[in-house]
Amino acid sequence: MPVEVIKVNYKPLWKLLVDKEISKSDLRKRTKIAPSTFTKVANNEQVSLNILARICKELECGFDDIVEKDE
Repeated sequence: MPVEVIKVNYKPLWKLLVDKEISKSDLRKRTKIAPSTFTKVANNEQVSLNILARICKELECGFDDIVEKDE
């Protein structure tokens, strides 16, 4: 049985950063996310829930505030 890959995008994250006046670089440093992993986020690639949880904790938000399903 083939595995269906769900495509995601992080447009809500980038909008939230603008609203909170936080740079991408600052968020990466605050969450201690590796540059290569942050590049995956920038390229709308899947990352672990642990990474998303660290971002949510730092921004005091939920998963649905930073990621959405890409149609």
